[in-house]
Amino acid sequence: MKEELFDKIKVGLNSIIETTVQGKDSAANYLNGFIDVLSTPSLIGFLECAAKNAVDLHLPTGYSTVGIKVDVKHLAATPIGMKVKAIAELVEVDGKRLIFKVEAYDEMEKIMEGTHERFIIDVERFMQRVNNKVK
Repeated sequence: MKEELFDKIKVGLNSIIETTVQGKDSAANYLNGFIDVLSTPSLIGFLECAAKNAVDLHLPTGYSTVGIKVDVKHLAATPIGMKVKAIAELVEVDGKRLIFKVEAYDEMEKIMEGTHERFIIDVERFMQRVNNKVK
């Protein structure tokens, strides 16, 4: 696919997601003990969503992104019921590979930081390959 399709994808694009931590987001829900705090997988999910949202509006129809790498540090625990803010900023574009700086904060402090990589896909072609696995 021609790279001109992705001309609007530029370093600096960013997105913020704000949410309130719910029971479904807890470590206990992920079978990680009985700890009622925000789980690492849930927090990574919020950060991936922020990264996806940062570029979605700038992609041509029929294209999206998928996560391919996450490198984060979970810095502090967050209780159920507290608000969380997940921030993603596009810091590098290498063809269809996108690298984001990601951070998350609860109402008291920074709770996660790191990088996240996504790859631009043609959704139809991607799903054809996926569906071929089940035939």
